[in-house]
Amino acid sequence: MTFPSAFYRWRPHPWHGLEVGPNPPNIVYAYIEITPYDLVKYEVDKVTGYLKVDRPQHSSSQPPTLYGFVPRTYCGQRVGALATHPTAGDGDPLDICVISERPIDKSEVILSVRVIGGIEMIDGGFADDKIVGVLANDNFWKNADDISDLPEVLVQRLRHYFSTYKMMPDNKSQTYIEGIYHCEKAKQIIEAAMKDYEEMFGM
Repeated sequence: MTFPSAFYRWRPHPWHGLEVGPNPPNIVYAYIEITPYDLVKYEVDKVTGYLKVDRPQHSSSQPPTLYGFVPRTYCGQRVGALATHPTAGDGDPLDICVISERPIDKSEVILSVRVIGGIEMIDGGFADDKIVGVLANDNFWKNADDISDLPEVLVQRLRHYFSTYKMMPDNKSQTYIEGIYHCEKAKQIIEAAMKDYEEMFGM
């Protein structure tokens, strides 16, 4: 029996075993770790590729959108150099927030995402960008080509969430938002993260 070329004998690692996307940097894949319904922060274990519990959310904030990462990306020197105040990347895959009209309440799913912008976040002095995109075949958002096409309240929710999700009472947050950027800058970040990945891990 012969298997198709896309067949995996074993489960591929979601960071290293999946493709960046069907048409990067315009359309990328997102591996979803957290949904807007999760009160626990899940993240992929970098060794095994399985989803693990990182921690219960410290605050009452819940993610406003689906949240995960773009496979075969790495936030290293090139990503850090694109920050407003150049720094180093955080050493993780590139994070992505995905907007969908219909509720998606499952994690560990792979989505095709049309990139429209991003959030420049600094976490502990490192660049920790959040790409923002819409579900690629979501007709409700078909006219959203840039982050400026989103309702302002949704952008503010994203900004507030990432400004406060690690904050605890009486402790200063180690994260802050440097700014919101448009589609073209988001594509530059993705291309930089792809090159950082190639340098770090090879093809």
